[in-house]
Amino acid sequence: MTSHARAVLSNAMAMLATCCFPVLVGLFGQFTNKALILGVIDIGHAMLLGIALGFGVALGREQRGARSLAMAACSGALAGAGLLLLANLAQAANLRWMLVSMNPAVLRQIAFRLPDLEGTALLAISGALASGLGAMLVNLPRLPSRALAGALGGVVLAGLLRELLANMLNGLAGTDDWAFNYDGLLPAGALAAAVLGALACVQPGKARYQALPSIVHRVVSLAVLIFIIALPALTNDFVAQVMMMVCLYILMGMGLNIELGLAGLVDLGFVAFFAVGAYTVAMLTASGGVSLMQLNFFVALPIAILISAVSGFVFGLPVLKVRGDYLAIATLGLGEIIRVLILSDMMKPLLGGAQGIVNVPKPELFGLVLGTPTRLFYLTAMMAGLAGYCAWRLQHSGLGRRWLAVREDEDVAQALGINLVQVKLSAYTMGAAFAGLAGGIFAGMVGSVFPQGFQLLISINVLAILVVGGIGSLPGVVIGAAALIGAPEVLRDLGEYRYLIYGLVVIAVVRLKPDGLSPAAIRHREVP
Repeated sequence: MTSHARAVLSNAMAMLATCCFPVLVGLFGQFTNKALILGVIDIGHAMLLGIALGFGVALGREQRGARSLAMAACSGALAGAGLLLLANLAQAANLRWMLVSMNPAVLRQIAFRLPDLEGTALLAISGALASGLGAMLVNLPRLPSRALAGALGGVVLAGLLRELLANMLNGLAGTDDWAFNYDGLLPAGALAAAVLGALACVQPGKARYQALPSIVHRVVSLAVLIFIIALPALTNDFVAQVMMMVCLYILMGMGLNIELGLAGLVDLGFVAFFAVGAYTVAMLTASGGVSLMQLNFFVALPIAILISAVSGFVFGLPVLKVRGDYLAIATLGLGEIIRVLILSDMMKPLLGGAQGIVNVPKPELFGLVLGTPTRLFYLTAMMAGLAGYCAWRLQHSGLGRRWLAVREDEDVAQALGINLVQVKLSAYTMGAAFAGLAGGIFAGMVGSVFPQGFQLLISINVLAILVVGGIGSLPGVVIGAAALIGAPEVLRDLGEYRYLIYGLVVIAVVRLKPDGLSPAAIRHREVP
């Protein structure tokens, strides 16, 4: 056997093993009834073809020229035929007791509901085309390659986000008739998405864009900002709800960015300050029950921020001398203390225990009740913008520079005359204030607070936002929140598997861009 034949066989076996994984764990069966392009391909088969495409790209990078196209096509054909063969063997061996996802309906769907011979031929042809296309992307010149990749990406994004797009463009230019509907992307809509994706990827590069006059940059940025702000008003409550949750996590991300990104203080109990802000607003505004008084939301919110800041100061005292992993465990314990106190019988008359606090009124401003998701989004966005400005000023102030010095080396910072106690406590205090602001808005948004809503997972999510966006970067907080909070919400059509995408995104960013999607300028200079 020649070296090329061995390479083809090895690539085909690896491709086949990778394609078997989504079939065995149930991913393929979950998505076979969800169309990517109506009447053309479903999401399940698109997933398998995407795997073949990726292996074709990898093979094209190893072997250049027409030979790589032939090798990739042969590998894809072998993997496609082998997948159906393995499915039939699994059915004949009656492995359903072990592989519960391998039911007869899924096995038939693998072959496009065709007889074995026709299904095998179609799978082999599809695999060969997808893998060959992947190799072609590497071998084509830069401009056509980017256009083709953009076209494919545009179709996939439009197909996955069809529900969001249908909400955004409901009734506009009759898109329901020719572009997409709630069942899937229509062929004409797929063509339009491919054209837009290709055009987006063949635009002038970053260097050329930066060479344009600064006024052009400002106009483009302003247009994008206006579009994002107007989006909830132009669409529906679902879009407003998603964007409001993104803004809430932006607020919390800014707070943790002060503690971790600037001062280098790991805080896994960050959700505690979020809970303090939410419970404070609930106790000060709710009617009946454990309510202390019925204040206006905008009167109670500054009090919640102040109490959260004081909580951050108090909780920062026991961990002043702790560093590294020990600091993470200590803050985790502090966050757990808050949860236990909320659920305790001692605090039940004040905090409501497991029953929480209900009847929290919606925010009201000058007689206007901010009760709809759209109005609440604009309130949250305004607060996030104000908090972002404060965080930016803090980052570039003398205190911000002292935070950075402590993050880099505490011993050197102390030798330079920086008061470590003052700097660390200020970081905890400021970070807790941001979390308290988010918690107060959350209480007004939901209308009730329960201890089950303040789990450790929230702190993990905020930490993941910083890792994905870029630790120490304010734009990174926004990008990370949009990627990790907004994307799973708009992909609800994928069911529980949308969190699989969440995990894959985190792993991919950590592997490919360890400094985040938008790293801080100082970290960017440090990395060679």
